[in-house]
Amino acid sequence: EDDSPQLKLNSQSAVLIDGETGRVLFGKGEEIVRPMASTTKIMTCILALENGDPDDEVEVSSYAAGQPKVHLGAPSGRKFLMKDLLYSLMLESHNDTAVMLAEYVAGDVKNFASMMNEKAREIGCENTWFITPNGLDARETDEKGEEKFHSTTAKDLAGIMRYCTWKSPKSREFLTITETQNHSFTDLDKKGSYSCVNHNALLTMMDGVLSGKTGFTGGAGYSYVASLEDNGRKYVIALLGCGWPPHKTYKWS
Repeated sequence: EDDSPQLKLNSQSAVLIDGETGRVLFGKGEEIVRPMASTTKIMTCILALENGDPDDEVEVSSYAAGQPKVHLGAPSGRKFLMKDLLYSLMLESHNDTAVMLAEYVAGDVKNFASMMNEKAREIGCENTWFITPNGLDARETDEKGEEKFHSTTAKDLAGIMRYCTWKSPKSREFLTITETQNHSFTDLDKKGSYSCVNHNALLTMMDGVLSGKTGFTGGAGYSYVASLEDNGRKYVIALLGCGWPPHKTYKWS
């Protein structure tokens, strides 16, 4: 229930939290479990930063190369610097890159999903369940035989962004990537050149925006998470189920 009549939100779930304390300042369905699409990739990025070396080589596997669009589109066997892949992940939201990074950090996607879920619990996000590193709609049965789907709550998603922006030992590196407007790179053998453009429109629409990540799948609708500072105060916003095509701009309004 929206108890403030002046706020007409298109989003099924929305939250505004205090970046300092994590306290919920405003919520609408903020505890409802929903799919979160590519906003997932903030967790993929922070785990890669915390567990990897930006100058490491990452090779494209055939499994990664087979991921659906939006993708970097590099063939299997091609090698990249890990740091370049983080721009591909966060600016263009490439699904194959997310798998490359997961395999690089944890050996395979299943092990990486376990790391994602462990990190979520560690930072107090109890209602989040990761299956994929890229946020594509997914379901699985856990060891207790319970049906799970790739999901979070607006409150948990905001909590993960709060961690990435201010709490992680790699926060500075995370922010450097996500505030970049454009990044171009080649693979290590210079067989292809790639360029990335940041799709976080709020960065240029509003003062004080530090970081953000958009997402869309058929199951999740449009989603968005962002961190910002205003007059010395820290905030995070998260939106889940904020419209479906053609309402791509709902999240910005």
